[in-house]
Amino acid sequence: LSHQATPHYIALMFSDLIRRMTAPEPQTLPDPDARLALGALLVRLARTDGDYSTDEIAQIDQLLMRRFELPQADAEALRAQCETLEAEAPDTVRFTRAIKEAVSYEDRVHVIEAMWAVVLADGIRDDEEDSMMRMTVSLLGVTDQDSHRARLKVSAG
Repeated sequence: LSHQATPHYIALMFSDLIRRMTAPEPQTLPDPDARLALGALLVRLARTDGDYSTDEIAQIDQLLMRRFELPQADAEALRAQCETLEAEAPDTVRFTRAIKEAVSYEDRVHVIEAMWAVVLADGIRDDEEDSMMRMTVSLLGVTDQDSHRARLKVSAG
């Protein structure tokens, strides 16, 4: 993450990723891009209700640390890049399409678990987050039943 992380390099990286995500026939994303797409999706979900809380930020950091086996500082740096990408990125449909094409069904269920962990991090399930979850579950091609199981798994801790 620290290599060549100049503002210019990061801007080029994001513009390239956004270009590939918005292509008519998007390519399968390489692992670093898939990390950014997943992280940005988590950030977008956390920002959906207009309250991007410290609990949600901490949950995203924890998810990135576990999923990608990162030390905390690297997970925080990745999340910061994801926040920038999310702010500049196209609609959620393109994020989810990129993830759906790059990730197996089982891993997409894990993405849904991660998303439920973010939704539930602040202890409040609001209508905007529930709506975003329903749309994202559908766009990722995950069944409602698997999403429900993922939510119950996360709720159980």
